[in-house]
Amino acid sequence: MIRTVIFDMDGVLVDTEPLHHDAFFRHFAELGIAMSREDYATFLGSSTRNVYQQLRQQFDLPQDVETLILRKRLHFAKAFEEDAALELLPGARALIEELHAAGVPLQLASSASKETIGRVFTRFELHPYFDNLVSGEDFPRSKPDPAIFLHAAQLAGMPPHECLVIEDSANGVTAAKAAGMYCVGYKSEHSEGQDLHHADHVVAHLGQLSAAQLLGFGVGD
Repeated sequence: MIRTVIFDMDGVLVDTEPLHHDAFFRHFAELGIAMSREDYATFLGSSTRNVYQQLRQQFDLPQDVETLILRKRLHFAKAFEEDAALELLPGARALIEELHAAGVPLQLASSASKETIGRVFTRFELHPYFDNLVSGEDFPRSKPDPAIFLHAAQLAGMPPHECLVIEDSANGVTAAKAAGMYCVGYKSEHSEGQDLHHADHVVAHLGQLSAAQLLGFGVGD
C-alpha cells in the first residue's frame, strides 16, 4: 500500500521551466554555447550542478562549476521575481490539500536548488504541507539516478515500495522506478518531448488524481 507521496516540483507543482530555460539560454549566450532544443531537453530533471559539470567538460569552459551555477541562478532569480503571473499548476494545490487533510505525509524531491525550492515554497505558502524538502544539489548524480528518491523515503521513514512519486520528466520516472517506487507520470503541456510510458500510471491533469486513488495504487499491481 502507498503511505507517502513524493512530488517533483518543476513541471508538477509549478512551471518554472520557462524561467530556467530563459536563465540557461541567457547564460549559454554569454558563454558562446550553441544549444539545440533537443540537447537542452536531455537536461530536464537534472540538477543545475550536473548540467554545468557536463557542459564544463564538453565545452572546456574555464570557469569553475560554482561560478557557472551562481551566474545562472542570478538570471533565474531576476526572472522569478519579475514574473508576477507565475502560479501553481492547475490542480496542484487542491491535490496537496486533499492529501494533507487525509493525513498523508508529503515529501518533495526536486532537482532544483535549495534556494529555488525555498523561493517557490515561500511564494506559494507550501511549507506547512510537506514533511521534507530534498534538493538535487545535495547529490553527486541527478535523476535518473534514484538516490534523491531513496533519500526522501528514508527521511519519511517509509520503504520504497510504499512510496508514490509524481513526475513529469523521463529522467524522473526512470529514477522513481529504479528506486522501486510506484510512479505517476504527469504528461502536461509542459512535458513536451518527455517519454513517460514506463510510469505505472499517466495523467494529463492533476485534477485526475485524488487521495483515495493514490493511496490505492500499488494494491494488486
